Amino acid sequence: MPGVGRLLLVRHGQASFGAADYDVLSDVGHEQGRRLGAWLAGQGVRPTAVLRGGLRRHRETLAAMVEGAGWGDPDVVVDEGWDEFDHLAVVEGYTDLAASGLDRRAFQRAFEEATARWVAGVGEHAESHAEFTARIDGALARALEHAGPDRTAVVVTSGGPIGVVAARLADPDADAAGRGRLWGRLNATLVNAGVTRVLVGSTGARLLTLNEHSHLAGDHLTYR
Repeated sequence: MPGVGRLLLVRHGQASFGAADYDVLSDVGHEQGRRLGAWLAGQGVRPTAVLRGGLRRHRETLAAMVEGAGWGDPDVVVDEGWDEFDHLAVVEGYTDLAASGLDRRAFQRAFEEATARWVAGVGEHAESHAEFTARIDGALARALEHAGPDRTAVVVTSGGPIGVVAARLADPDADAAGRGRLWGRLNATLVNAGVTRVLVGSTGARLLTLNEHSHLAGDHLTYR
């Protein structure tokens, strides 16, 4: 579609669930990144701008993507506005248990219940959901500056930020409570190394696809 900009939001590959340092890709996570890069290159995607959050899992996912895609050594804009909220602190504040002591299924249940309370403003947190949403709105505005006509910007981030963007673009007229509920529904569905596409035209940004993951299957399709 000539004259239209594109913004591709990538969730990082699988991190190290239950490990002392979550912010490290697993072997599966590295392979997910390589597969994603190869798949995007096969579709003819060659970004004119590359951005990532400031977390290690963002950096490692991008490196794996670049390797898989053969994109050389692109200039990278590091924008910590794309960092995830402190999901471990939110869960531990709700369960009073160490998140590392929960299996994946139990963690997911606790995560959804804890984030629902966080969205509703229950409890004290270093960053409220409203503050998190405002941070992502700012990061999105900066990223859109790189996605002008006939340009493609790729952002490597986390599920929470992608959910914020998707909720805003899917229902731009929603109030804060409605947007928060939609965020919770979307955030629970996002796969590791999935892609969400945004079109950028004369009328602004519009959500085109959510959570594409046909490049992943079997053991390489993960949520945590």
